Amino acid sequence: MSSVTETRVTIRPSQAGVPRPGSEAVTPPTSYGWRRRVLRGAGTVTTRSAAVVALAVIWEVFPRVGLVNSIFLPPLSEVLADWWELLRSGQLWEHTEASLIRSLSGFALAIAITIPLGLVIGWYKPVANLLNPLLEIFRNTAALALLPVFVLILGLGETSKIAIITYACAWPILLNTISGVRTVDPLLIKSARSLGLGPLRLFQKVVLPAAVPTIFTGIRLAGAYSILILIAAEMVGAKSGLGYLINYAQYNFAVPDMYAGIITISAIGLLVNQLLIALERRFSTWRTTS
Repeated sequence: MSSVTETRVTIRPSQAGVPRPGSEAVTPPTSYGWRRRVLRGAGTVTTRSAAVVALAVIWEVFPRVGLVNSIFLPPLSEVLADWWELLRSGQLWEHTEASLIRSLSGFALAIAITIPLGLVIGWYKPVANLLNPLLEIFRNTAALALLPVFVLILGLGETSKIAIITYACAWPILLNTISGVRTVDPLLIKSARSLGLGPLRLFQKVVLPAAVPTIFTGIRLAGAYSILILIAAEMVGAKSGLGYLINYAQYNFAVPDMYAGIITISAIGLLVNQLLIALERRFSTWRTTS
């Protein structure tokens, strides 16, 4: 009786054409990913600039074909040519410099005053109970409504203009700072206290970093207010500045000069907003990594 020896052949996954776990082939880097990122970035830029390009085309075409009176709305090319002449003559830079000094001075003063005040009000309830009635009265008073008061008290000089800008910028920063401190997650505060953090370290390590995004929201709003209020302030008793340029051009029917001033203000506002966004990202990165 013959014995049959059974031989079992074990086929490994790699031999069967199935890659072994962890043994996948590494694809050498190619330029495909780089090209895809470039194309994606170009598509994003194109999408975001489409509306601006469409507005520029409409502004250029409509006055030329008679759909809009070119006396009151000159073509964009004429406005840009006049803007370039103002820049070459130095007038535009002179007015822009005066406006930036006023706007940035009031903006910086508002930040320096209201962020510490907002942190104190948001963190200490007795201080909040004391100041809240006064804040409610003034927060509902428009800054432009108080412009004659600032002019009467401080005169027509630079002091009144910087003061009204500071007043207008203070409220969004103050209110957002208070809100940022009060809306910190209570679980974070309880966890930090359970770890033995004192009030000062708790405020420094937990409350302040958590409130940074809300504070920067108020700062960005205040940046826009600093430009808007500045134009109104410069239309009263000013001898320089973009608001004065626009007002002077309107009275003398220099329409291209007026639109050149408006475009300059829009460009400054856009630039300030982008700088604040970049600064916010920097502080947000610090907040998440600390």
